[in-house]
Amino acid sequence: MRFLDYLSWPVVLLVCAALGLAPFTPEPHLVEKLRMLGQGLLVRPIDIFDLALHGAPFVLLALKALRAVQTR
Repeated sequence: MRFLDYLSWPVVLLVCAALGLAPFTPEPHLVEKLRMLGQGLLVRPIDIFDLALHGAPFVLLALKALRAVQTR
C-alpha cells in the first residue's frame, strides 16, 4: 500500500473527475451503471467492465483516504 503514499491528492482527484465521471453528458457512466446495478439490469459483461473502469478511481480515492488516516 506504499504506492498510495506516492500518489498526490490532486492527481487522484483529477483522475476521479476525468475518468470517474466521464462522459459528463447526458449522465456519467458511473451513475448510469450504479442505477442499472440497483435495478438488477447490470448483466452484460461490457456494463460490468464499464462499472469497474469508471468506479476504480473512487476506490483508489477511498484507499488513499484510509491510508492517510492510518498513517497519522
